[in-house]
This record gives sequence, structure tokens and C-alpha cells, in this order.
Amino acid sequence: MQDTENKALELKVGIFIALGILIFIFMIFSIGDVYFIKQGYRINVVFDFANGLTESAPVRLAGVNVGQIDKIDIFFDEKEKKTKIRIAARIRDNKVRIERDSVAVINTLGLLGEKYLEIFPGTAVDDILVGDDEIIGRNPIPTEALTESIKNLADSANAVMTKLKEGEGTIGKLLVEEKIYDNLEALTEDVKKHPWKLLYKPKGGRR
Repeated sequence: MQDTENKALELKVGIFIALGILIFIFMIFSIGDVYFIKQGYRINVVFDFANGLTESAPVRLAGVNVGQIDKIDIFFDEKEKKTKIRIAARIRDNKVRIERDSVAVINTLGLLGEKYLEIFPGTAVDDILVGDDEIIGRNPIPTEALTESIKNLADSANAVMTKLKEGEGTIGKLLVEEKIYDNLEALTEDVKKHPWKLLYKPKGGRR
């Protein structure tokens, strides 16, 4: 009799512990926004360059967080003969509608913040993306290319300033040759004192 009571007690304790573990696991998955069965639907966005985007990064529609990146794949496009990136974006709510002509870009939170997928709504209200539909994203500009463009612009500006300092060109001569500057200043002062000269036309001049 005692053995039976002990086994029944152990069974109850075991069931209680198992329920406690299940509840604990469920809470952890819920807090982490992870589900055994993923809700919503998924769309695919193709880029030439991922620009540091990673899995689990946020997905925003018109600035509102609507999901996250599920997966990032590299594949070779046989039609265009180039390597591309396919980004699978999980949209959490089936009620969120994304037009097929929407524009998808890889954006950054702040100057050096986290990369995320930004979707700007389109206008094709009768053509909505459904599960596993694919759109072409707008490729980001690599940081290296942007840095190189800024460097080239700075080099060009320095070259122009150097030529001006050396007196090359009309503006350069005006800056470095005092005689030209003095003549221009004298002409300006004369026009201020005798503005009628601007309207004066010598006899015999062309009409």
C-alpha cells in the first residue's frame, strides 16, 4: 500500500515538473518572439549586394516594424550571368499588405547602426504580394564606393584651389594679379558714381 502511494506521489511530482518545464519553455519562446509555427507570410527580395544585412534583422514597412529577415541566400542568376542575393523576409501579420511595385532598400539605423530592410509602399493596390512572391530590391551603394567618390571630389576641389592660387584661369588671375583687381575696382567705383555710362551709346555705334 505504501509503495502504491509513493508511486502515485512520484507520478504527480513528475507531471508537475513536466508541466513547469513546458510552461518555462513557452515563456522563453514567447519573450524571444519565436514561435514553433511561424505566423504571417514570407516574401523574397533580390539584391546584387547585401551591404552587411544579417538574418534576424528587422523588416520595416513605411517606417513600421512588420517582421524580420528569415534567411539570406547567395545564388547565381543564369539569365544575367551574375551572383545575387535573395533575402527571405518574414511578415508577421497576414493583414499587412505589400504592393508588388513597392520599393525595397537596405537601410541603416543611424550612421553606423544596425542594417535592416526598409520597404516603401507602392501604388498597385490591386496587385498584392502573397507567400514566397519575389521582388527586385534597389541596390545599396557600397561604403567603399561612396568613400571613393568623396575622395575624388575632394581631390578635384584641391586641384581647382591649387590652380586658383597659382593664378591659372580668369578667376585665378583676378585673385593673384593686383593690377587686374585694381582696374576692376576702379571700374566698379566709376559705375557707382556715373551709372548713366551703362546706358550711354557712342554716336555711330551699332543699334
